[in-house]
Amino acid sequence: MTSLKTPASVDEVLQLLAAHDYVAERRLATTLFLSLRMGRPLFLEGEAGVGKTEIAKVLAQGLHRDLVRLQCYEGLDTANAVYEWNYPRQMIEIRLAEAAGQANKEQLSGSIFTERFLIKRPLLQALQPDDGRAPVLLIDELDRADEPFEAYLLEVLSDFQVSIPEIGTIKAKEPPLVVITSNRTREIHDAVKRRCLYHWVDYPDKAREFEIVRRKVPQAGERLSKEVVAFVARLRAMDLFKLPGVAETIDWTRSLTELDKTNLDPEAVVTTLGVLLKYQDDIAKLDAQTAARLVEEVRAEVARVS
Repeated sequence: MTSLKTPASVDEVLQLLAAHDYVAERRLATTLFLSLRMGRPLFLEGEAGVGKTEIAKVLAQGLHRDLVRLQCYEGLDTANAVYEWNYPRQMIEIRLAEAAGQANKEQLSGSIFTERFLIKRPLLQALQPDDGRAPVLLIDELDRADEPFEAYLLEVLSDFQVSIPEIGTIKAKEPPLVVITSNRTREIHDAVKRRCLYHWVDYPDKAREFEIVRRKVPQAGERLSKEVVAFVARLRAMDLFKLPGVAETIDWTRSLTELDKTNLDPEAVVTTLGVLLKYQDDIAKLDAQTAARLVEEVRAEVARVS
């Protein structure tokens, strides 16, 4: 990946991320720096909403590269992930050849199974971009795909190439920067992880989450931002089915700002919980009494540290 201009130090990686409002810890920046310099795929694992996908987006923006995104799901196959043949065009080619009296099967087979009739899907687009510039390839939520698809990825991750039976091997002239994410709904096979540099993206501490909120929702007041971050931290310590991620913290801060709130109050918390929590069982655990108690604790904490 030598032709891809990369940051020259971990500090430059931190600056690149910060320039696009991504507040990263140094350990993540170090792993990312090594991934860029060594040309190794980056495997990011962590709870939903902690900013894994955003890392790939920021990299594409910061390095001025296209972002090619493969969103994984159950049943994902090569036709949707890698390539498929343009069958309508192939049929037209066959009909034209027959009309011209050129119906030799071997010749037809050789002419219709060429790259001219190939429809590129995300993986092939990333290996063979139209503009020749290596993109950022985001393989998002790999844990949602089936295990056989993981096995198919091994060739891509090891050699930056895919094998097409009718054509042969297509190898990237300049390997893309690969970012793989997983919410860990199931374990990813070790063979995939061995080909990558690994980083667990955790929930940020209060100081970093406050900085994230200030960058993403600058119109929110400082007091409201601090109280929101402190409140969310308390929720993450509770026994909830789905803990709120950073994305929910940002959305909740923005929602409270739209309601002209300058600080938390129990009523605002109860009436906006659907922004923060996504399961009714979790929402039911935050009744009016619990919300009032948490708000009082948060107010005391913010007043103490201010």
